[in-house]
Amino acid sequence: MALPRVEAANALPLPAFSSQYLPQPPTTLQFHLLKTPTSYQISLESSSTLTMSDFSACFNLIATTSASDYSGSSIGWSPAKKRKEMRLPDLRYLLVRSAASAPADKVEAFLSFMVTYEDGHEVVYCYEIHLSEHLQGCGLGKHLMRIMEELGGKVGVEKAMLTVFLNNGGAVKFYERLGYVEDDYSPRPRKLRNGVVKKPDYIILSKVLK
Repeated sequence: MALPRVEAANALPLPAFSSQYLPQPPTTLQFHLLKTPTSYQISLESSSTLTMSDFSACFNLIATTSASDYSGSSIGWSPAKKRKEMRLPDLRYLLVRSAASAPADKVEAFLSFMVTYEDGHEVVYCYEIHLSEHLQGCGLGKHLMRIMEELGGKVGVEKAMLTVFLNNGGAVKFYERLGYVEDDYSPRPRKLRNGVVKKPDYIILSKVLK
């Protein structure tokens, strides 16, 4: 009996997952800065194949760009919990490095995602997307999101999903420009016993892929 598509995709070893689901042509896994000759290579890794050096680079990007957002939220910032989440078995990473750098050079941006279920729907869930400061605003984030969405489409999931803090207005607008809208699964304001309305500090967005 064939496995459901989510389980079947997650059961694949990394080389088979890459050949079956990564977008083609190979130039999709490259990114060129318009105003400079600098180009970047994008590679796929899993939580189990991620080297300690790459793991640390990804964690440091999260801490640098988002630790304050976590700290100011109801979720809170816990380095230990974040490191544990980064090792979830089905999590995969799109890693970005300068094409001119040696393979051992650090990751300068990444997107992590998981093919999974959310509220009974088959989805590709964007866990993290973080870019070094010099790569922000150049179109790389949009390119990474498109790779993830195309991959999710090839798997056959219904939609792409993500969570974003509401105080990160720039990120909310970025996702909205890409076609993401508030998902039915997103938490709603709730009224406390004293009559105060408590609004959530994050929102869940989604985009239909098929």
